[in-house]
Amino acid sequence: MVRLSLFPQEQKFYEFFEQGAANLVTASDLLAELVNNWENVEDKVQQIIECEHEGDSITHQIMDQLHRTFVTPIDREDITALAHSLDDVMDFIEGAARTMSIYKVSSPTLAAQELAAIIVNAAKEVHKALSCLHQRRQLKKILSNCIELNRLENEADEVLRTGLGRLFDDSANIVDIIKWREIYEQMESATDRCEDIANVLEGIILKNA
Repeated sequence: MVRLSLFPQEQKFYEFFEQGAANLVTASDLLAELVNNWENVEDKVQQIIECEHEGDSITHQIMDQLHRTFVTPIDREDITALAHSLDDVMDFIEGAARTMSIYKVSSPTLAAQELAAIIVNAAKEVHKALSCLHQRRQLKKILSNCIELNRLENEADEVLRTGLGRLFDDSANIVDIIKWREIYEQMESATDRCEDIANVLEGIILKNA
């Protein structure tokens, strides 16, 4: 009887994770739209900020549910790690968009566009993985998402290195170099946090194998 009374609460964690991942996909699509179509910048940045606020709300709901749930469907530390990593990805997406607006960049660079595309793909992999988390029979499928997230993070590292090199080759303006270096690093950090999600998911799969 106790197990049955807790089951609806357990399912809420999966629902929150899927909502958080879907919100990441929305924010990453908006970031890509921002850097590929540099117009109505403030409106697009504001939409990303609203996604970040939604992400904060989801994180709060997860942590509140965690404090109120005695039996959790996966380890408590894994729930916490997933919630915080999802929040971190969103924070870096929002930070990159906001920084471009604050610094009033004239137009996005190729590296920014490439990094945004990688973030979109990473967010989609996170969403696919978290959508399978509640199905024990689907857990092993998540491994392929984790592998792809690791590959995308490596790709982002390479784009970051190439982009920084191109900045120093093409720009004599040290201020522009400083601006774009910060933006690139925020965008690359978003992919790092996606890889953190992959690492947590791999641990969950091993525990439930």
